[in-house]
Amino acid sequence: MATSISSSSSFLRFSIGLSAFLCLILCSLAVRDTKTNLPSRTYTVEVISLLPANTCRPSTNGHDNKAASVLKVVHKHGPCNQVHQLKSNSNPSDQDEYHIQILKEDEARVHSIHSHFNDPNNNYGIPDPVAQSDATVIPAQSGSVLGSGNYIVSVGLGSPQKQLSLVFDTGSGITWTQCRPCVGSCYRQKDPIFDPSISTSYSNISCNSAACSQLAASGVASNCSGSTCIYGQGYGDGSFTVGFLASEKLTLTSTDVFTGFVFGCGQNNQGLFRGIAGLIGLDRSKISLVEQTAQKYNRFFSYCLPSTSSSTGYLSLGNCANGRSGNAVKFTPLTTLSQDASFYGLGLVGINIGGSQLPISASVFSTSGTIIDSGTVITRLPATAYTALRDAFREAMKRYPTAKPIFSLLDTCYDFSGFKTITLPTIGFVFGNGVTVDVDETGILVQQRASQFCLAFAGNKDDRSVGIIGNVQQKRLQVVYDVAGGKVGFAPAGCQ
Repeated sequence: MATSISSSSSFLRFSIGLSAFLCLILCSLAVRDTKTNLPSRTYTVEVISLLPANTCRPSTNGHDNKAASVLKVVHKHGPCNQVHQLKSNSNPSDQDEYHIQILKEDEARVHSIHSHFNDPNNNYGIPDPVAQSDATVIPAQSGSVLGSGNYIVSVGLGSPQKQLSLVFDTGSGITWTQCRPCVGSCYRQKDPIFDPSISTSYSNISCNSAACSQLAASGVASNCSGSTCIYGQGYGDGSFTVGFLASEKLTLTSTDVFTGFVFGCGQNNQGLFRGIAGLIGLDRSKISLVEQTAQKYNRFFSYCLPSTSSSTGYLSLGNCANGRSGNAVKFTPLTTLSQDASFYGLGLVGINIGGSQLPISASVFSTSGTIIDSGTVITRLPATAYTALRDAFREAMKRYPTAKPIFSLLDTCYDFSGFKTITLPTIGFVFGNGVTVDVDETGILVQQRASQFCLAFAGNKDDRSVGIIGNVQQKRLQVVYDVAGGKVGFAPAGCQ
């Protein structure tokens, strides 16, 4: 018995000693991990994959859902757009100006959204249609182009149909196109405009129509010129379009044709969309494309924004919940912001980086609310949330040389010259129903120079301004809007 007890004691002492030794090693490793703060989840990315090519590389992802109307999405300034602006041989100063201009215009858009939430009646300085007797003689005002970081689709309008390139915008309701050439700082080549005089299906809409009365509810100014309804839509950078509210035949595909589609026929267009005919509105208002096609598509649409400006994505109208991604779509409920129910609100409650949720109170996000917007480029977070994300990202990226930002909006930039690959921490949005959506590896950084990139997030001035999930963070995600079902879904790898 004594021998047995002694053996057991020796074994116990050995076990304790071994455990202490292993603990010492493991704790040492744990301390080392803490010091280097290596994120547990990362992307290894080839730097060249973040750069656009000089030629269009259409996505190879097919869309096999026959119930949906599918339109090709291209970046407004990429080579997949026939009238793209950026020259492949631009010198560095031209490249700087190009990126700065995009950020300036993005700032203007965000300012207009924030101003709208603070003052829903703000018309951003457009000529007041109420004070005008004729939309065709409204005096022009100076302005600059709106939203260079946008994506476009091509649709047919009229009989015979004219193919028009329109920016698609989940933050706007009215669809409009230039019916007269733009004035002021516009595209220097011939404007892509729609001529209603040669269409047999065009007609103006009267002042006493339901469509005219819906303009105000959609945030669009309106008045009458005789019996004709006049609309006026302004933007935060001083740009605007004013013209006649009209109905026309809209052709999305050979089998998806809508007669009596209500749109704005712009007679006075200032500073808008170089080389682009106009805009197609996809918000939740009564006059949007989503609502006007509700009987066919049941307020269901999805899109995928391509990884670079030299690739293509898609906009799909109709139920294709599994769409191109081939992966299960994770849904989170739509929310409605009290200041404006037309925006798509989401219940964002947190941010993940490297697989770990940052210590940010959910109340930081609920104070202002969050919307998802296809027209905003850089995601805007409440100031408290952005500071936490930026500091954690800087810690994870401290091995890389920093670069001086060329625009004050972006304050965390890196120079990847000489690096073939880089390691990025994953970043994810955490929603109130427990769903976490990881940003694609191509949606974390935005290019500012040849091999210089910046964190594609920015902070609002405080925690009271509405947060905005921008289009950089939506890259390659299949984003599914089930408006009738009150939810928005996300799936990875929806396009190239």
